[in-house]
Amino acid sequence: MFGQESIMSIRTAEFVSPKHPDKICDFIADSILDAYLEKDNNSRVAIEVMGGHNLVTINGEVTSKANPDIEKIVKGIVGQDYKIISNIVLQSPQIAQGVDTGGAGDQGIMKGYATSETREFLPLEYSLARNLCQKIFEVYPYDGKTQVTIEEGKVTTVVASFQNTKNNELLELVKNIIDSKEYLINPAGEWTQGGFDADTGLSGRKLIVDNYGPEITIGGGSFSGKDYTKVDRSGAYMARKIAVDLLRKHKAKVVETKLAYAIGKCEPVMAVAIVDGKEFEITGYDLTPIGIHKHLKLNEVKFADTCTWGHFGRGFEWE
Repeated sequence: MFGQESIMSIRTAEFVSPKHPDKICDFIADSILDAYLEKDNNSRVAIEVMGGHNLVTINGEVTSKANPDIEKIVKGIVGQDYKIISNIVLQSPQIAQGVDTGGAGDQGIMKGYATSETREFLPLEYSLARNLCQKIFEVYPYDGKTQVTIEEGKVTTVVASFQNTKNNELLELVKNIIDSKEYLINPAGEWTQGGFDADTGLSGRKLIVDNYGPEITIGGGSFSGKDYTKVDRSGAYMARKIAVDLLRKHKAKVVETKLAYAIGKCEPVMAVAIVDGKEFEITGYDLTPIGIHKHLKLNEVKFADTCTWGHFGRGFEWE
């Protein structure tokens, strides 16, 4: 049984800035996806990116009439001094034969979630961590992380680690944003080496940040670098859309939705919702990949805009 009462009273969520190495990789992957879709809206793209220490590697499968300048795109994001290795091949014909008929590009389980405890329909600790990270980033646009712990709805501990900050200045900024019993500011010490200079990043590694925080289960598939035929992305967006719709319709506290697909098949093999603990089948939606693409107007989305501050609670069509 899934409901508000099942969520622990002590909860913690983290968030990372757009200059975090993993988020830079997500941004590169989605920027490449956007470049293909801009010239060929029927492009099929599955891109993985790893970067760090003056090297960015792009690997994946693409079928498209477009031929964007990958190196130019990447260097425009990370700088001219980086070595770019690109290894992009055609999508597997065995996969394509299932997608060509409108089927899903892979099997998988996608989960959606909505809660009435915040205006964004997101868990409170997640919303607080994101808001704090965004406000710090406005002042210090560097690599950084935030983390917020709440107990019975009250903030108890705030962690903020941001590159190129002084502890006293960052503490003053954080206190002006959020009240807490305890503040841990750059707990390992002040630091100036961040981003790709300090650590290696990988696309699709910040799944919990991309979704709803660690208290809410997710299907597991990453979003960035994937076109709509990859239901890891489109299915998760649709699951969120349905969860928000049902939350509003039933004036519920918590809604969880679950979709599951088989590769090459149009319709999901599972489509259920749990509204305040009561489970029922989802009806009234076209849940095929093509139907989702049309309903959520994914042809109008710039996917690079979706990947930096979480994919939900930001006013996209799936909200």
